[in-house]
Amino acid sequence: MSGIVDPKTMSDADLAAHLAEVAGRILVEVRSSGLFSPKALGKAGDQTANQFLCHALREARPDDGLLSEEEKDNAARIDKERVWIVDPVDGTREYGEARADWAVHVGMAVNGAPTIGAVALPGLDLTGTGGGTVLRSDQPRPLPPAPEKLRMVVSRTRPAAEAVAVADALDAELVPMGSAGAKAMAVILGQADIYLHSGGQYEWDSMAPAAVALAHGLHASRIDGSPLVYNQRDVYLPDLLICRKEHADKVLGLIAGLEPANA
Repeated sequence: MSGIVDPKTMSDADLAAHLAEVAGRILVEVRSSGLFSPKALGKAGDQTANQFLCHALREARPDDGLLSEEEKDNAARIDKERVWIVDPVDGTREYGEARADWAVHVGMAVNGAPTIGAVALPGLDLTGTGGGTVLRSDQPRPLPPAPEKLRMVVSRTRPAAEAVAVADALDAELVPMGSAGAKAMAVILGQADIYLHSGGQYEWDSMAPAAVALAHGLHASRIDGSPLVYNQRDVYLPDLLICRKEHADKVLGLIAGLEPANA
């Protein structure tokens, strides 16, 4: 039958990218239906995309673990080597406002390491075809050269004090942006050079973006320089640094030197 995809013949990277892209299209359709108030749209989109992603992953990879922001956690994942970690809508507010800076995250941690990732940016049309963009860990693209004046991407509503302090020390320009996935991908796309977050996140916020960033040769770690480790019992992962490798030591040093009140 035409149009049927056999997920069992797809590589994990192809599956991640396909699911992220389709979930993005579903979310755009839900929003375009016009049936939901702004307040109800986020929940409707989250739940619809989550159902698709979770059903598809259980069908395609029944032996793997699964962690989703919108799904009740299952402790059985802790004992799995391979765990899919998904965020159906990263940047619910931006999604509801039809902005470009929201994302769908589909990734896999292998023995806790961010190994495979796809980040769909359904509102970012880089080709002029009207479709979105999917950045993948298995298809790294060349990084644009860094400008002389560095740019740090920060929350558009509540920039973290640590990020502002480090930006001031670097004389870096602040670039306000929505979702975590959009911020991380901005470094790959040449829209920013540093993404420093310290305001609290969960594993689904950073796992797929970290996998994509690492595959593109970027630095990705906790803000104390320690590795990002996923599929933990406590899924709270409060901080993140993604940047070009040549800037990592400088940024980590500045973070370490902040006063305790800001650290």
